[in-house]
Amino acid sequence: MIETDKLRNVGILGHGGSGKTSLGEAMLFAAGATQRLGRVEDGTSVLDFEPEEVRRRISISTAFHSLSWKKFSFCLIDTPGYATFLADTMNSIRAFRGAVLLLSPSSGLRVETERLWARASEQNVSRLIFIGKMDRENSNVREGLEAIFSGLEAKGVELQMPIGAEEGFKGIVDLVLMKAFVFDGDSGKFTQAEIPSELATRAQEMRVQMLESVAETDDALLEKYLEAQDLPLEDLKRGIRGGVLGGKLFPILYGSALRQIGIPQLLDAIIDYLPSPADEGAFIGKNPVTGEAESRAHDPGTALSAYVFKTLIDPFAGKLSIMRVISGKIAPDMTVYNSNKQAREKLGQLFRLEGKKQEPVREAAAGEIVAAAKLKDVSSGDTLCEERGPIQFDGLSHFTPLISFALEPKTKADEEKVPQGLHRLMEEDHTIEMHRDPQTREFILSGMGQLHIEVVVEKLKRKYGAEVELKAPKVPYKETIKGSASSQGKYKKQSGGRGQYGDTWIKIEPLPRSKGFEFVDQIVGGAIPRNYIPAVEKGIREAMAEGHLAGYQMVDVRVTLYDGSYHDVDSSDMAFKIAGSMGFKSAVDKAKPVILEPIMHMEITVPDESMGDVIGDLNSRRGRVLGMETRGHTQVIKAQVPMAEVLKYSQDLNSMTSGRGGFTMEFSRYEELPAHLVEKVVKETKAAAEAQHKA
Repeated sequence: MIETDKLRNVGILGHGGSGKTSLGEAMLFAAGATQRLGRVEDGTSVLDFEPEEVRRRISISTAFHSLSWKKFSFCLIDTPGYATFLADTMNSIRAFRGAVLLLSPSSGLRVETERLWARASEQNVSRLIFIGKMDRENSNVREGLEAIFSGLEAKGVELQMPIGAEEGFKGIVDLVLMKAFVFDGDSGKFTQAEIPSELATRAQEMRVQMLESVAETDDALLEKYLEAQDLPLEDLKRGIRGGVLGGKLFPILYGSALRQIGIPQLLDAIIDYLPSPADEGAFIGKNPVTGEAESRAHDPGTALSAYVFKTLIDPFAGKLSIMRVISGKIAPDMTVYNSNKQAREKLGQLFRLEGKKQEPVREAAAGEIVAAAKLKDVSSGDTLCEERGPIQFDGLSHFTPLISFALEPKTKADEEKVPQGLHRLMEEDHTIEMHRDPQTREFILSGMGQLHIEVVVEKLKRKYGAEVELKAPKVPYKETIKGSASSQGKYKKQSGGRGQYGDTWIKIEPLPRSKGFEFVDQIVGGAIPRNYIPAVEKGIREAMAEGHLAGYQMVDVRVTLYDGSYHDVDSSDMAFKIAGSMGFKSAVDKAKPVILEPIMHMEITVPDESMGDVIGDLNSRRGRVLGMETRGHTQVIKAQVPMAEVLKYSQDLNSMTSGRGGFTMEFSRYEELPAHLVEKVVKETKAAAEAQHKA
């Protein structure tokens, strides 16, 4: 069992392409946890091991691995950085309180970085900043960093300065120790030396800036610094650590993951400045019985509590529930209490995750991250605890899907496999949503972006043998009327024997939007026997479901049945059902039928420089801009836009904002489709129906 103060749970954060996985591989290799340096480019990474990740060379899901460094145990958490997969990162951040954030001064401040920074601040995550591509960065690193920290409204303090730049980058000057570390080629081997003479003056200037920044975080340190114009090494390190844990300082370190430069020094800094579970504050939850707030400190000697923050479906081990032990100890064969489901659960094996491998563990204590296999009723966001001392922590954050596609199974066999496979994938990924549209009868798969949906479809085929085709979903148009009209519906059929006879007079009129359907029975004097009136209503409802202009369901109509006639022998339920349908269709012809389209409410977050392009694009999509507000260094545009115009908005927004924009979207209401588009919709719908009929 790992001592709590010797443990570091370290998240690796950064925007997509910033080099997070490469940094994780470099840390594992430097610590001897892996025998060769894994590379994303050639598919040998132990952290990006899913086939979809290897092929695309990006992180899709949070991965875990452990290492030991100077008698300290690290759990590395490598997180996705592309916006499409950022929800997984956001929910995983709750599992750690220390992180290494990669920044790229040449790329500037990316919207993903801003979102990660805000989430980390919200969760009180202490951060070290690592500039990890110094062998590629240009010489204006400091200028780029100043702009980024200004945008983040945070105080970065350099603990190192680089020796050389780009191809000439060969080491770092440690401003805390005032020593140079010069690396030999790409081997990761280095020598400690005196600071090169040409850098000595600049190093001294930077050290003074660092000392001042650290001293300002603590009154006692400031007094000591003002007296001596320096700080003893022990006080300096304690001051840096205090500033980092308090969220006042964000140390900046330099290196190259691919060339192994600066990696040992980064591992040292994690030990010196990032928190152990013993340094973290208590986790706040609530008593599931009383609803009152409760807290749990990271103490192995108290009652067990653990938070399940991620689920993996492993083809060999089955379902893995990944949890952070908050308090107490957990071991195989224990019976725990799921406070979310109010159910007992028997634990099987416990594992420590090492990339795609699992190492069994006999016990885990407060602060550790472990996985439990094959828990039946445990989902991501659940709390496991002792039944005699229950607690429940907040569940996962919800993220609204941004894009939807219609799924069409390729074969009959696939039809059976798809729902089961998707259900398992949705256990892993809570941002996937699946439903059947009651109007279009399509299976709709929703996710955070087109790439996300494509990855889901690939996993569906690889893991569960289910193949589907993706299509743009049909827009669920509806139909209604704008005027009132009356008409007769008379069905009379003679065929030698008993005939069919039904006669109805109905009036139709529009209802306010979203009121649906209203049937009014005004028959008096037995013009139509009471037992036939439900058949009339049924015929009208079936006619409404078929639509009138383009086959879309008709809504917001009041139908009044006010007269009719019948035949003692020939009348029947069927005859009056057909008569009601005929009367309704005849009346709709005269009541100004129109098509309604769904309108979506959108909130679009964009950088200032893209606002004009985005607003112009919304106007071209028949959108209405309702207002704008400033949030930090971005603008939030609130608008209402027809669904038909934003089915693939995610890709378009990315191209307009260079990947820095984001949006949320939800259904608002139905509105009348402009007259010039009605004919187009009618033609497209009829053509699709004919094609389906031929198929």
